Amino acid sequence: MARDTVYRTEDPGEPFRFNDEVAAVFPDMLRRSIPGYATSLEAIGSLAARYVRDGSNCYDLGCSLGAASLAMRQGIRAKGCRITAIDNAPAMIERCRSIVREECLRDPAASPVDVIEGDIREAGLTNASMVVLNYTLQFLPLAQRDAMIRRVFDGLNDGGLLVLSEKVVDPDPAMEALLVELHHEHKRRNEYSALEISRKRAALENVLIPETVDKHRDRLLRAGFSSAAVWLRYFNFVSIIAIR
Repeated sequence: MARDTVYRTEDPGEPFRFNDEVAAVFPDMLRRSIPGYATSLEAIGSLAARYVRDGSNCYDLGCSLGAASLAMRQGIRAKGCRITAIDNAPAMIERCRSIVREECLRDPAASPVDVIEGDIREAGLTNASMVVLNYTLQFLPLAQRDAMIRRVFDGLNDGGLLVLSEKVVDPDPAMEALLVELHHEHKRRNEYSALEISRKRAALENVLIPETVDKHRDRLLRAGFSSAAVWLRYFNFVSIIAIR
């Protein structure tokens, strides 16, 4: 696994982008930056085993390198299913295709995975029993998030599941400050320097815009989901499950 040193070099002053440099170190970046990330992937596999139905589709929206797609693939017990992984970053899609191809060759009997370069806001979602938005919605403009969630709801079959993982903000300023500091300490324990932490935070400003848990829950219920709940929280990172 290549080591993430993207923000160790001189700060280019550019906003965060999913380019070749980031794609090359993305697994290490996620492992060291997002507390609870590995646990969320394990749960996606378990949820796939429980919710994916025979002959249905699964979607990994904003798939990056396909980790959630492969977690679903490993968990699915139903027959005749297909997984579609979509991302608009060419560097991510190129590497994702290679990773998925290797996994499909290793285990050809499991559900097939289609890797597509495209805009998730325009994706045609049909006959879906499971959809994953794993740290994806936070990168969409605020004004477009309601429509994205409605698109997911419309594409899900009754009883279908959405897994939504996001970085969130706490409405209490004192608590938010504590959670941010705890996250920074997590990064320091994972050998990111104070300079790297500062540079990445600046790069993500106005690119990743977090919302409160209540805002996410309200959006899901307004879209029509029958229930929605946080199943995992670690500092200011949460994973929510919503059932149509």
